[in-house]
Amino acid sequence: MTQQWMNAAVLYGREDLRLEQVPVPQPEAGEIVVRVGAALTCGTDLKVYRRGYHAKMLKPPMLFGHELAGWVEAAGAGCTRFQVGDRVVPLNSAPCDACFFCERGQQNLCEDLLFNNGAYAEYLRVPARIVEKNTLLVPDDLPLEFAALTEPLACVVRGLEESGARPGDSMIVIGAGPIGLMFMHAAALAGIDVTAVVKRAEQAASAQRLGARQVLSIEGLTGASEIIAAARTLTPEGRGADVVIEAVATPATWEWAVEMVRKGGVVNFFGGPPSGTVVALDTNRLHYGDVTLKASFHHTPATCRTAFKLISSRRFASAEFVTGRTGLGEIPAVFRGMLERSATNGKRDIKTAILMGER
Repeated sequence: MTQQWMNAAVLYGREDLRLEQVPVPQPEAGEIVVRVGAALTCGTDLKVYRRGYHAKMLKPPMLFGHELAGWVEAAGAGCTRFQVGDRVVPLNSAPCDACFFCERGQQNLCEDLLFNNGAYAEYLRVPARIVEKNTLLVPDDLPLEFAALTEPLACVVRGLEESGARPGDSMIVIGAGPIGLMFMHAAALAGIDVTAVVKRAEQAASAQRLGARQVLSIEGLTGASEIIAAARTLTPEGRGADVVIEAVATPATWEWAVEMVRKGGVVNFFGGPPSGTVVALDTNRLHYGDVTLKASFHHTPATCRTAFKLISSRRFASAEFVTGRTGLGEIPAVFRGMLERSATNGKRDIKTAILMGER
């Protein structure tokens, strides 16, 4: 058989992303090859691009990107769940369901969690375990770029579940990047009263459109004490929020979160700072305030299905999140632009869809 080639983004190291010709993958037993229809940019991908690696998911040189949807192009021997032509969203991981953590319902911590990358390419090979456990059929009327939102939303769904927030609870979400906005929107859809803490006034409109009843822009505020006080003023009787979600990933915002929650409340440290980062927390506030601190990592097959159902129902405002579109050839420039705008606090798309075209 003549070797076929495709265009794909390959990460070689820190800020070194190249568009290259690589072999089109072929499916082995139980696998599928997906023709990518849409792949989305992601804050995690930007972090990996900036650092040049990801300790759990990615060591260069390696195919890049993990949020996608497309069509089944080929199926390996023994694959019966999907047929050529099916529209699918393959998630970026699947657990083993046999290890210590899986048996305790913590599949996101699976000791053999199988990751898959390579969304920024014309074709993607999906390992058999992900085909079996974490690949979903996409309805014909759901745009592929919306279906590709399943992975980040699944992480948010798990974060909300872990926080224990109930309808009517008050919640502060710190950060208005894609994940912070997803938290605001998903929480509001669940009947939670959301207050957004954003860095720039321009982010306030997005936060309000996506369900935040109140927005605090920290522009013009000086120092942590003033920011914390302003946020607490927006909570019932100024006591602090029932739940605080940290979605920025800096030591400062981790510390703010603990000061913005009420006694007996829950803080979810969703944003992950670099390895070795240290924060200072008031032990008296934690102990005598009976504060619960949690952190959420990744997703599970169950939260993937919950997220996909929410997207498919059209209750989730997917169009608000996919705000830019371009072709695969522009992917290196897209990430250079994301990095530059991140460094200068410039205005940027929430998510950019890398579109490969229809079948």
